[in-house]
Amino acid sequence: LACPSPCSCSTKKNGRLLAECAYKDLQEVPEGLSSNVTILTLSANRIGWLGQGSFAEVPEVQSLWLGYNQIGVVEPGAFASLVHLKNLDLSHNKIADFPWQDLRNLSGLQILKMNNNRLAGLSRDAFHSLKDLRSLWLNDNELTTLAEGTFDNLPSLSQLQIFNNPFNCSCKVFWLKKWTERTSVSITKGGSTLCVAPARLKGRAVTDIPDHHCVAPSVQLTYLSNLDNTVMYDGLTLTLHCSVAGSPPPEIRWKIQTSGRRIEINGPNVARDGNVKQSQEHFLVFKNGTMAIPNFSKEDEGTYTCLAVNDVGTRDVSVNVALAGSENPAEDLLRDDPQAGHLGGQSCYKGDEMDPLGAGEKLVIVYHMPRESKSGAGGALPQVQLGTLLLALGIVLCW
Repeated sequence: LACPSPCSCSTKKNGRLLAECAYKDLQEVPEGLSSNVTILTLSANRIGWLGQGSFAEVPEVQSLWLGYNQIGVVEPGAFASLVHLKNLDLSHNKIADFPWQDLRNLSGLQILKMNNNRLAGLSRDAFHSLKDLRSLWLNDNELTTLAEGTFDNLPSLSQLQIFNNPFNCSCKVFWLKKWTERTSVSITKGGSTLCVAPARLKGRAVTDIPDHHCVAPSVQLTYLSNLDNTVMYDGLTLTLHCSVAGSPPPEIRWKIQTSGRRIEINGPNVARDGNVKQSQEHFLVFKNGTMAIPNFSKEDEGTYTCLAVNDVGTRDVSVNVALAGSENPAEDLLRDDPQAGHLGGQSCYKGDEMDPLGAGEKLVIVYHMPRESKSGAGGALPQVQLGTLLLALGIVLCW
């Protein structure tokens, strides 16, 4: 059994090989360890760096104890080859950045201690491959938030420690409150998992964030049109309005899918002075949630989706827009949507609201083709008259 001089090595009764190298004032992982070592203790040294090959000599190691060192740098690949690892202790070090991708190969890991470090963030999928992980220690770090789903895909998790972190209890961590309410995982010192910000929640437990503080978005899609005596000399303009609610106030985003292109517009592109800030000048998006599509044509047919996004979640509503032209709108309605035939022109309602349950199935715009109309001065001007809108629920909006 090879054993570096500062260490003491022995064989346990269960056949495991132990290399005891704690309290030896080591500044790096010692060389000369036996490849059969299964337990390696390096706690309470002065190790400050772990490289890609630091543990190349001990591929069979199952328990690795590195607590109470001065580790500040962990290179990618430092742990990736330790596929038999079950226990990893990196507590009480100075780790701010960790190569989370190394954990993907450690599917047998059962205990992971990373408490008392300087971790300010975790990737959402940091632990997703750890199907056997039972105990996770993240307390006493610098975590201000956690991505939703951080503890998903951990079917064996039974103990979690996240107390003594400076959580910013914006709605980005509201999911954590909800998760703690339904999980069977034991959360150690849950009452000490406190908010540091915002000021109104400072000192309050993360698990006690008021429900009314964070409300998932709701969204409603309506059209804006003055159907009475509508005359447009520059062609048909389709105007949609996205109304949203939630806490914090949701951002409004648009997705447009036509036969020829897919467009995403994240926020308004029309400034207060009327200048268009982005390249999609054909789709004018205003701060109040309104979108206008001037000179609406067959190329603009497709699905228009409004998304409401805040820290709690995302909601969306879509409507399919199709364009038809005829001197007899009723014929187009019946030909385009046979199920609207029962209306027979007998019922006609005024209204703007698209039912969210029905929106997204169909919206057919039927309008008169341009025709000659005499102006007051006796001249002829081209006119486009907006005729009828048919919504998914069979409600006919007319003038």
